[in-house]
Amino acid sequence: MIAGPLRRCRKVLPVIIFFTTIVIVVIWRLVKLNKQNDIHQTHVFRYNNQEEYIDKHGIKVVVGHYVGNPVNKIPNATYDMVNKVNFNPIPDKGKNGNPVVIEPKDLLVMQQLFQINRFNLLASDQIPLNRSLPDYRRRKCVAQFKDYATYPKTSIIIVFHNEAWSTLLRTIWSAINRSPKELIEEVILVDDASERDFLRKPLEDYIQNFPVVVRILRSKTRVGLIKARLMGASDANGEVLTFLDAHCECTIGWLESLLAVIKNDRKTVACPVIDIINDDTFAYVKSFELHWGAFNWNLQFRWYTLGTTEMKQRKKDYGNAGGKIQIAPCSRVGHIFRKSSPYSFPDGINKTLFSNLARVALVWLDDWANFYFKFNELARNVKDELNVTSRIQLRNKLQCKSFGWYLDNIWPQNFFPKEDRFFGRIRNVRENMCLIRPVKKIMSNQPMGVATLERCLGDDNSLEMFVMTKDGFIMSDDSLCLDAPERPGIGPLVVRIMACSGYSRQKWEYDKKTKELRHVSNHKCLNTSGSKKTTEGLIIADCNGKKSQQWTLEDVPWK
Repeated sequence: MIAGPLRRCRKVLPVIIFFTTIVIVVIWRLVKLNKQNDIHQTHVFRYNNQEEYIDKHGIKVVVGHYVGNPVNKIPNATYDMVNKVNFNPIPDKGKNGNPVVIEPKDLLVMQQLFQINRFNLLASDQIPLNRSLPDYRRRKCVAQFKDYATYPKTSIIIVFHNEAWSTLLRTIWSAINRSPKELIEEVILVDDASERDFLRKPLEDYIQNFPVVVRILRSKTRVGLIKARLMGASDANGEVLTFLDAHCECTIGWLESLLAVIKNDRKTVACPVIDIINDDTFAYVKSFELHWGAFNWNLQFRWYTLGTTEMKQRKKDYGNAGGKIQIAPCSRVGHIFRKSSPYSFPDGINKTLFSNLARVALVWLDDWANFYFKFNELARNVKDELNVTSRIQLRNKLQCKSFGWYLDNIWPQNFFPKEDRFFGRIRNVRENMCLIRPVKKIMSNQPMGVATLERCLGDDNSLEMFVMTKDGFIMSDDSLCLDAPERPGIGPLVVRIMACSGYSRQKWEYDKKTKELRHVSNHKCLNTSGSKKTTEGLIIADCNGKKSQQWTLEDVPWK
């Protein structure tokens, strides 16, 4: 009777012991955990999502929870934010042109304020109005211009429209503090119909603090930058007119070297070297000094790298009939270059911008006006609405030279089409594809990259248009040239499209009979890479007469 139950107990006993052990372990862990919690003191401080307490080791612990905002959901700046002056300078912020770092907790506000002027307004508002800047002048500049007392006095004209308080005042203070006071006749601020409250009475009160005469002229309606500058010029009293944007910073010696140029030749327009003020950090960055100013096929102003010819001319004093523009290397002014414009235009940006460009083309470009309109549809659509008769009459009255004369005598290294140059597309015979200009910009205004082929486009697309000069340079818009290595290296000799330098590595010759494009230095032929991937680019190789080395230069009418 007893043996049966005992046998059954022996079978279930291991199971009972197993579950009992588990229960004991769980209870022991709970007791230990409660003891550990007893070591923690009560929270001594709690604020919203932040907790602060002393742990069992006596270490103060702060626990916070990140409350962020998605990048693509930045709230718009409010009316109060737009019209409020938040200028709160912190000593030594941005000192010597150093960048300003915004604390993580302020990043959302920074992004909101950035929308107002399209630069980091929060950083600007933390920088004192008289921050120090590096002196990037060459050593010999410091000892020059000691006779500045004999220079003509100037009126400094600054046009602004809804400019930020800190950037506008920093521009004025830097111009005054880093100039001999006896050279400044006055500073004229021209308000192009600003809408900000602080740019009215508060600004009028503030300008009384300057050590030189500062006046404000106001336009009741938007007239644009040039008309606003003319408005200031017509009211100026100085012998010389100096124009500054409203978001600049002038460095030491900037004004004397400009006025020295004017003193020596009053028909010269003097321009400083333009350094860069970073729109994100407000760091003052030295720009590349060896460059020259010109314009591309779209009539956009560009700084281009100096080639061999320009380096030689840089040492000479040259000009054209009636006047010239000269960069004064001892004058340096920083400018905030923004990635997008914060301004509105009464007639829309396209009509305003392309109407102005079309006027330039109609008045000054002669036959090249047709070239400009050929590749610029937006300007072509508005040109018939414009009346430039009075401008053309003025040009004739002043006996200004032709645009062709300008290209031949002032800008011989230009990349525009001419009668004595090839202009059109360069097609590979085997691939039946065309050489194309790169569009990606990396380190400068000039897009550069490996020379590649693409499917040929129409006559109205400038990306595949090239000029070949009598000297053998194959050029395209933005002063780009076909460039190849002069000496053998490891692997294929890759051909690139890069800034024109004037060196022999960018010289070519075309054989109409064999259709070969030969490199002048090493006599190798322009060749496709042999790969099916056109992105791998072109190379130069020993000439072999194959179709991969045959090219047709197809003329495209440009007048």
